[in-house]
Parts: sequence; C-alpha cells; structure tokens
Amino acid sequence: MQLQVNISNRQILSIALPISASIIVPQINFITNNIFLGGLGQQALGLAGITGVYYLIFAVIGQGLNNGLQALISRRAGENKIDEIGNLFSQGVRISLLFAAIGMVLTWLLAPVIFRFALHDVQGVEMAVDFLRIRILGLPFLYVYQMRNALLVGTNQSRFLIIGTATEAIVNVVFDYGLIYGKWGLPNLGFNGAAWASIIAEFAGLAIIFVVIHLQGISKQLQLFKHWGTDMGNVRKILRVSAPMILQFAISIISWEFFYILIEHHGPRDLAVSNTMRNIFGFFGCFTWAFGATANSMVSNIIGQGLQHRVTELVVKIMGWSLGFSLVVCLILNLFPVAFLSIYGQGDDFIQAAIPVLRIVSSALVLMSVSVVWLNAVTGTGNTRINLYSEIAAILVYCSYVYIVLEQLYLPIEWGWASELLYWSVLLLPSFFYMRSGRWKQSNRL
Repeated sequence: MQLQVNISNRQILSIALPISASIIVPQINFITNNIFLGGLGQQALGLAGITGVYYLIFAVIGQGLNNGLQALISRRAGENKIDEIGNLFSQGVRISLLFAAIGMVLTWLLAPVIFRFALHDVQGVEMAVDFLRIRILGLPFLYVYQMRNALLVGTNQSRFLIIGTATEAIVNVVFDYGLIYGKWGLPNLGFNGAAWASIIAEFAGLAIIFVVIHLQGISKQLQLFKHWGTDMGNVRKILRVSAPMILQFAISIISWEFFYILIEHHGPRDLAVSNTMRNIFGFFGCFTWAFGATANSMVSNIIGQGLQHRVTELVVKIMGWSLGFSLVVCLILNLFPVAFLSIYGQGDDFIQAAIPVLRIVSSALVLMSVSVVWLNAVTGTGNTRINLYSEIAAILVYCSYVYIVLEQLYLPIEWGWASELLYWSVLLLPSFFYMRSGRWKQSNRL
C-alpha cells in the first residue's frame, strides 16, 4: 500500500475525483428529496430547506471531526507510520458516536423550541419538528461514514469512496419515491418519507463500504479493529485538531439557518427558491470541496515527508484545478438556468424569481473554489485556529449583512444571496496570507 503522495496533477486528480463523486452523491440525495417533495407543494419544498440546513449543522460537526482525523491520518501516512493509523481511526469512531448521541438528544429537546420561536408558519413548525425527530436518528450512521471517509482519503484510497456513495444514492432514490408517495407497497409517509429514506440510505452506504474495506484487506493492513480501547492521548490529539473546525463549521451552518429563517419571513415562494439554490450550491460545490479535501490531505502528507518547501507549489496547482472546474460550472449554469430550475416542477413564476439568484450563486461558486483550497491548506498544516478566527470574522460580517438586507430593508432575496460573495472573500484573505507568510513551518501541530 503506497501511503506517501507526490506533487503532480495526476496525483491531485486521483485523489480529488473520487472524493468529488463521494460528495456529489449525498447532494444528489438532497436534490432527489426536494424533487419528490416538490410534488407535495411549495410549503414542503421550502421546509425541506430549513430542515435540511438544520441537519447540516450536525453533519458539519462530523465533517469537522473528519477533517481533523484526515489531517492526522495523512500526516502518519506521510511519515509511513502505518501502525498508528488504525488507532486514530478507532478513536475517531468512538468520539463520533458520542457526538451523535448528544446531537440526537439536543434535537429532541431543543428543535421544537427553536422552530416555534423562529418560524411564522404554525403548521410548518409541526411538520419540521416531526421530520427532524426522525431524520436525526441517522446521525450515528453519518458520523461513522465520515470517519471512514477520513481513513480512505488520508491513506490515499479515495477511489473506494465511490462504491459506498453509489449504493447510498440508489437506495435513497428508491425509498424516497416509495415512502413519500406510498409506491411499491411501501407506506405513504409524505414529507416524513424523505427522512426515513435518507436514514436507510446512510445505513446502506456505510454497510457496503465496510464490506469492501474488509474484502480489500485494508482493515487488516491498517489494523483498524485492533485498538478499540480508549487511547486518551489520541483522543485529545483528535479533539485538539478538530475542535476549531467543528466550531467553525457549526457556526457557519447555524448562520445559514439564520439566513433561511429570515428568508421564510419573505414567504413560501422565496423560501422554496432559496432551497433550490442550496441544492445547486451544494451539488456544484462538490468539486470545490473535493479539491479542498485533497489540499488538506496532500499538504499534511508532504509535510510529513519533510517537503515543506513545496507546499505553496502544491496548493497553487490544486487551486488551479478547483478554479477551472468552477468556471465551467458557472458558465453552464448561466447559459442554461431554466433547464436546472425546471426540474423542481414549480412553474414559470418560480423560475423567473430564481434566475437572478442563480446568477449570484454561480459567481459565488467561483470565489468559493479559491477560498476553500487555501482554507483546507491551513487545515493540513494543523493550525486550525486560523480557520476558526477567519470563520468568526466572516460570520459576523455575513449575519450583519443578511439581517440588514433581508429583515430591516426587506430587499429581494438576490440581495440576501449576495452575502455569499462577501462571506467567501472574508474567509479567503487570512488563509491566503497565513500560508504565504510561511509561519506554519515553525511548529508541528500534528
């Protein structure tokens, strides 16, 4: 098993493209849910946005843990310390399951209070709470799934991600259609059917990839199931690296939930439009996040090899690929906006309202493609506090802007979505200047 990476375009793409495929599949699941829920009307489509962003708060907590674990595993891979990788993975799984239990309890207790306070639609509140109390049951499967991603990417085995995510996508489509509309002998659960379908899909994807890992001999090579006792040294190390990113990601998505609550005050159509923008942003942003994960893993790996002097060269190469993909996506979205928006089946009025927002979102995707790579390069160095400080600054600017524009001035929602351009600009600057300064070379945080 070759654990050390080299600095080449082929190596970058061999890591990034399978990650793209693995990230795209969950986004396809979100879009599939929303297409089927769109058949239930604009209220269901709009609520899918609010509940989806709420669940995403907990999902990104797992993603923060994933990124920290991935950086640690990548560093050990670069140092060729195979015996330490299995221990890190097992401790990551233990931490993730504890976090999942906390997330489920918090949702059952706090979600009703939050939504009754924040939303204007009383019926929508009850629908959202019922949905989330089901959906949150999938959190343990999602978190272990994310720990598995950290293992495969960190050990240069990202090609296996596709198998689990393809399984998840197929299962999700089948059960979405069956449970939302009561087809193929399945119960007609309506809005809640999407929640059950997602849970079943997450479990299926997790189960199949562990079978693959076992059959490929990866679990034996990396000694994955040898270290199930608590190793407080590695637990502290994982939490030290991950905690700033967990807080960073959680703050980011909580602010997005705040944004959606403000959008809800503009009515069901604007909420439905914004939900479709989240789908488009998430789906086409997958390439960017894949290159970001690649930057995290490869930067950490080559530092482990003692090649600190080539980090900037590597990051610039990865950024070039990320920017290129996003420019193509931006062009396609602006040339064929109706084609993308019509799949939700909401009519011409909906499409005309959504097109100006789509133009802004596509521009934000280009800026994000640069910011995410530099942000993840910082993660690869181990100094995740820089990411957290950048996030706090960006969120303060973002929340102030959207509150003034959407709640005080009550401007059209495209002005609210312009906040994405502001947000990614503020995130980019500290990460870029920190990496260019070379200060990260002075300490080894992993």
